[in-house]
Amino acid sequence: MRNDSKNAGIPENWVRPIAKENLSDQAYMELRGALMRGQLKPGERLRLRPMSARFGISPTPMREALLRLVFERALVLDARGTVTVPHLTAEQLLEIRAIRVDLEGNTAAAAAGRATPQAIDALEQIHARITDCHETGAFDQAIDLNTQFHLELCKLGNLPITYDLVENLWVRCGPILSHLYDAGVPAHWSPHPHRRILKALRDRDDTAARDGIRQDILEGGTGLLDHVRQG
Repeated sequence: MRNDSKNAGIPENWVRPIAKENLSDQAYMELRGALMRGQLKPGERLRLRPMSARFGISPTPMREALLRLVFERALVLDARGTVTVPHLTAEQLLEIRAIRVDLEGNTAAAAAGRATPQAIDALEQIHARITDCHETGAFDQAIDLNTQFHLELCKLGNLPITYDLVENLWVRCGPILSHLYDAGVPAHWSPHPHRRILKALRDRDDTAARDGIRQDILEGGTGLLDHVRQG
């Protein structure tokens, strides 16, 4: 076989077969999604063998997935080697909120100049489903849809590095999202901050989009802040 001169002298022992399906990556993404959606609660223990059995995989890829999230500080490893969902302090939540206001405000402002009418319509449909959940008391579903609204809005800004940072913040605060409505559904919002954001996107008003995000994060997260302060 003829050697390609361009590849002459380049060692090939760095090449590794690429698995069609990486079980560790799949488990990682499932756990990450569960944290983000609030399906895993603070203090919950994720024991290796029971978790492996639930996922239907061996302990090795399960351990890799868990330790990857520990490294990202989305989970913690105690002195006995048990992986646990961490509790957020009030100081940590306040810091996360401040960063979200900045980053999500930037993505919302960018989306105001880039989002297509079709994309805005899709975002509006998500909010309409949130409103329906408020009226029927389906708050678990409303929480999941609220997460979807914020992350989809971030995607519309087309700032991929910022999006990754925002998603990581949602993973960190996701386990307490079940307390989002501890203070009830704010009745004084007129309109709802999501409505303000949607109007800003249609009007191509980046300042209004940024202001809407700020109001939603700071006022809409009252229940979360009250919860961690009581804890």
